[in-house]
Amino acid sequence: MLSADLIVHLQDVETDAWHHPQAGTADPPAPADEAEDWNGEWPGAVVRQHRANFELWHIEDEARTPGATDAELAGVKRRVDRTNQRRNDLAEELDRALLAWLEPRGLPNPAAPLNSESPGLIIDRLSILSLKIYHTREEAERQEAPAGHSARNRERLAILEEQRAELAACLDSLWRETLGGVRRFKLYRQLKMYNDPALNPSIYLKTLNQVGG
Repeated sequence: MLSADLIVHLQDVETDAWHHPQAGTADPPAPADEAEDWNGEWPGAVVRQHRANFELWHIEDEARTPGATDAELAGVKRRVDRTNQRRNDLAEELDRALLAWLEPRGLPNPAAPLNSESPGLIIDRLSILSLKIYHTREEAERQEAPAGHSARNRERLAILEEQRAELAACLDSLWRETLGGVRRFKLYRQLKMYNDPALNPSIYLKTLNQVGG
C-alpha cells in the first residue's frame, strides 16, 4: 500500500510533467510484489495532494513579483488560502485512506506508541521537497546565472536530496512498524480556522457590522 520510493518517484514524475506539459505524464512503475496495492485510488490521492503543493508554490511566487499591485496581492492571498486549505485537506485524505486499509487488518495497534507525525504529513513534506529539488536543480543549471550561483545551488541540492532520502526512510519505517503492530499513527486534524466564516473574527465581525448597520 505504501512505498516511499514509489511516492517520491511519482512526485518527481508529475513535477516534471506539470512544468513541461507537452511531454505528457508517465505512470510510475510498480514492483511486482507491490503492483496490486499500488493500483486503485492511492496513487491518484498522492498526485492530488502533490498538485495542491505545486499550485501553491507558483501562486506564492506571484505574490513576490516586483511591482504587483495591492489588488493583485489581495487576489493572490485569497488563492493561497484556498489552495493551502485544499493541500491540508488532501493530506488528511491520505491518512484516511491508509487507516481505512489498515482497519480490517486490526491495525494500527491501539496499544502501540503513537508516532508524532502521520504518513499524510510526511508525504506532504516529501511533496514540498520534490518541488524544492526541481527548482534548485533548475537554478544549478541556469546558464545566465552570476558566478558562484551554480555551485551554491549544487550544494543546496545535495542537502535537499539527503534530507528527502532520510525522510523517505522515516516514512517506510513508520509504515513497517505500523504493520508490525509496534507503532501507530492517527489522523492529525489541522482544523484550519482562517477560511471558516464562523471562526475567523475578521469575517464574522464584518458580517455582523454590516447586518447591524
